[in-house]
Amino acid sequence: MIYKDKFKLGLKDIGKDNKIKNRAILEFLEDIGSYHSDIAGYGVNNIEETKVSWVLLDWKLEVIDRPTYGTELEIHTWGRGMNKFFTYRDYEIYDESGKLRARATSKWTLINIENRKLERLTEEIMEKYQPEEHRVFSEELGKIEQPDEIISTLEYTVIRKDIDLNKHMHNLYYLDLAYEALPEDVYEKRPFDNVRIVYKKEIKLGDKIKCHYAKKDNKNVIIIKGADDKILHSIIELY
Repeated sequence: MIYKDKFKLGLKDIGKDNKIKNRAILEFLEDIGSYHSDIAGYGVNNIEETKVSWVLLDWKLEVIDRPTYGTELEIHTWGRGMNKFFTYRDYEIYDESGKLRARATSKWTLINIENRKLERLTEEIMEKYQPEEHRVFSEELGKIEQPDEIISTLEYTVIRKDIDLNKHMHNLYYLDLAYEALPEDVYEKRPFDNVRIVYKKEIKLGDKIKCHYAKKDNKNVIIIKGADDKILHSIIELY
């Protein structure tokens, strides 16, 4: 099943040159995926009944032609590649003329909210989502290797505004931290048309974290770790 919805760009969604920010794109994608889950019976309002919640593991975004303020977008999304514990969700973003402006893929898992363990994706769940075979990228999401040399580091303590309904730092705040960790000259080169975010270990309220900035293969890489550098929370690529 391909689920579709429309979103109009407002002031909070735009940044440099009045063009949509990557954060706004991911926010739209997160919302439309949630709306699809509402229809399937595994949305936010169903958590008390189902005892499970979707957790994001990976993002990959490619912006083809960045839309500007006031543009009405139509976003298409669908589930695909479901197995026992993981599933993928793809997205395509079109403007009013039907031109493809961006595409993305993501990887998700279901977590039991009572014991915090992975929940098996049953045939019943798969049927509710009616997965499609179409994929937006030819290659599946792969691993990101950590660069050897760190250029700079930003330290941060997680506060209440960062926390989501799953009681850990919300997915979009990882991207916010990545931008804050960029050196000023790199930050001024935004927007970056390619974004990759891999989530490794949840971050909780009060956690002290380090955001290390590095370069690898002409990509800006931000590695988010615990205060002692022993726990890897996330790796983010912007380029």
